[in-house]
Amino acid sequence: MSVPAAAGVRYFEAPGIEFVVEDVAEFGLRDAEDLVAWIERIAVVHEYRIAQLTFIFCSDTYLHKLNVDYLNHDTLTDVITFDNADDAEVLEGDIFISVERVADNAKDLGISFRDELHRVMIHGVLHLLGYHDKDLLSQTAMRRKEDYCLSLRTF
Repeated sequence: MSVPAAAGVRYFEAPGIEFVVEDVAEFGLRDAEDLVAWIERIAVVHEYRIAQLTFIFCSDTYLHKLNVDYLNHDTLTDVITFDNADDAEVLEGDIFISVERVADNAKDLGISFRDELHRVMIHGVLHLLGYHDKDLLSQTAMRRKEDYCLSLRTF
């Protein structure tokens, strides 16, 4: 499935990982270098190599349109992941994240925006690693794996 490339502002770029702000104001992603190191560590733990990961931070409207156009889901969501890898054990994909959903979810859960953003970011990476969340059992396993990955943060 081919998704249009993000045309937004490159917020941060490192070899293999970039952060793009699409149609929202900058939101204080101050720990970009630490995030890259953390995501790289998650890939290594899972014995994957990062070819190219693009995180696109956007609005509810932008992500909702992708959800309708590409997945035929007429709902709001916090993250959509598109796997672009041709090879096993290679991470290559686009992870679209609604900053508005993350903020609302963080408020509802009583946690910081930063922690919820990191959870959603790693949730997208876990999809690329082959984890799913379509039923209760897989959702529980995904949440445990998210918690494990969050425990590996050193920042």
